[in-house]
Amino acid sequence: MSGPAAVTAFAPASVGNVGPGLDIVGLAVEGPGDEVRAEWTEGRGIRILDPGHPELPHETERHASGLAALAVLRRAGVTPDRGIALRIRKGLPLSGGQGGSAASAVAGAVAVNALLGSPLDRSALIEACLDAEEAVAGRHADNVAPALLGGIVLLRALDPLDLVQLPVPPDLFVVLVRPDQRMRTAEARAVLPREVPRAVALHQAAQVGAMVAALAAGDYELLGRAMDDRIAEPVRAGLLPGFAEAKAAALDAGALGSSISGSGPTAFALARGRERADRVAAAMVASHTAGGRRAESVVGAVDRRGARLMSDGSERP
Repeated sequence: MSGPAAVTAFAPASVGNVGPGLDIVGLAVEGPGDEVRAEWTEGRGIRILDPGHPELPHETERHASGLAALAVLRRAGVTPDRGIALRIRKGLPLSGGQGGSAASAVAGAVAVNALLGSPLDRSALIEACLDAEEAVAGRHADNVAPALLGGIVLLRALDPLDLVQLPVPPDLFVVLVRPDQRMRTAEARAVLPREVPRAVALHQAAQVGAMVAALAAGDYELLGRAMDDRIAEPVRAGLLPGFAEAKAAALDAGALGSSISGSGPTAFALARGRERADRVAAAMVASHTAGGRRAESVVGAVDRRGARLMSDGSERP
């Protein structure tokens, strides 16, 4: 076992459930993310010295980064003769619908894997992160996969894991708007219907197919038309005050499409070009402000790199 004395890894924000892609399509967003520093220390086992937020646990078995680190050791078959200390920097909001737990898990897994000399490949790292996510937010990879791999990812299957990285049109920008609200994944999943009518299932499948075709062809208009979720959005919208108005404002401002990011409360919109994306973000925030709610926005291209190690304050692949 050989590796550096300490490493820091970064994992970006992500949008899960992209439009109709409930649990099966996710994308990474340039800009915000979580960082995890892993370093050798005295003793044995994995300890969390800084969980990244006062409300997050110090216990390794309850923190996404700690769980992912443990999964890396287990899958690598390694029992270090030294301890590993983790320090987390949360750049993503708690229960914010921006893939925060996935980013912490991915950054933790990448950092510890590098500390061990990189025994796991990326497929094994995704499996390790899925182990962590299952304990925190349920077994789904639509945030984990893009946070690790970057880009836009289709989850064809979980058992065995089968991922497809989709093309990213060059001028595609993502808008994230988060109102001053939290939404636990468990709460948002509880309102999902246990069964859906055949017509709804067929419509949803057609939209996912159209989204894949649009990305492959660089057809922005088709991509916008495909952002039509009739399973999760209708039932979750009632949990998110102001979402419907913000979505309408986004479309009026020129967004290709808009929906709920993950479980919410963040809403996302897709736009062609940075200038239009900025207008969409401003319109969505103004909609919340008009309703008496505070909201903040992030605008970024699709992050094509995914998780990476940091060196001397700079990123490296």
